[in-house]
Amino acid sequence: MSKHLGLIVPPAAGLVPPDAAIVYPGQSFLAEGLGLGEMTNRGYDSVIASVGAAARRLAERGAQVIALMGTSLSFYRGPDFNAALEQEIADSSGLPALTMSSAILDAISHLGVRRLAVATAYRDEVNDALLRFLEAAGLEALSLEHLGIASIDEVHAVGEDEVTELAQRALAAAPDAEAVLISCGGLATRAAVRTIETDAGIPVISSPLAGLWATMHAAGLDPRAQGIGRLFETAPAH
Repeated sequence: MSKHLGLIVPPAAGLVPPDAAIVYPGQSFLAEGLGLGEMTNRGYDSVIASVGAAARRLAERGAQVIALMGTSLSFYRGPDFNAALEQEIADSSGLPALTMSSAILDAISHLGVRRLAVATAYRDEVNDALLRFLEAAGLEALSLEHLGIASIDEVHAVGEDEVTELAQRALAAAPDAEAVLISCGGLATRAAVRTIETDAGIPVISSPLAGLWATMHAAGLDPRAQGIGRLFETAPAH
C-alpha cells in the first residue's frame, strides 16, 4: 500500500531527500522547501513562519501525512515550540503531522535507550539547544562531537566517511552509551549506521532515517525496512 508522504525540507530547492527512495522505494514522497540558508537561530527565525504555508501546499498536492524534516529547525526553541509546530502543521494541512525532532525522540523510545553519544553538524548555539531538548525528554547525552557547520550547502557536502568518523568519535568519548544519535537531517548517515551498529553492537538513531521511519508510522504504514539499521527491524506499537 502506497500513500503520498509530504516532507517539508529546509533547502530552497525542495527536493525529496535521497534516502527516501533508498529506504522506501515503493513509496511516493512529495517535498516543499523553506529556503533555509544557515543553521543558526537567525536562520531558523527567517523561515519558521513559512512552515504552515508549506504544509498547505503539500496537502493541496495530495499529501496524506506531513513531516517537518529539519531537526534543529524544530528543537531550537525547545519542546513546547516543537509541539506547537506540529500542531500548526496539522491545523494548516488538516493532516497527521510530525517533526524530525519528535521523530528522533520516538525512535529513541522505540529502541528503549536513554544514555546517548551524540554527533551533530551544528555550531555551539544549536548544540546547546539540542542538549536542552534531550534533557527535557529525560535523556542523557554522555558526549557531543560536532562539525561546527552553519551553512546548509556545506552540510550537504559532508561525505559519508566524515559522518562515520564523527559518530565514532562521539562513541569513543562515551563508551557507556546505549546508542549513538546523529542529529542533522542534511547528513548522509546510512554508512555510519551500518558501521557502528556492526562494530559496536549498539543502535544508531540518525535524523534523516528516523524522520522517514516516523513519517511512515504516522501514515499508518509499516516502517520496517531491510538492511537500514536496528530501528527499522521492528514495527512500533500503534
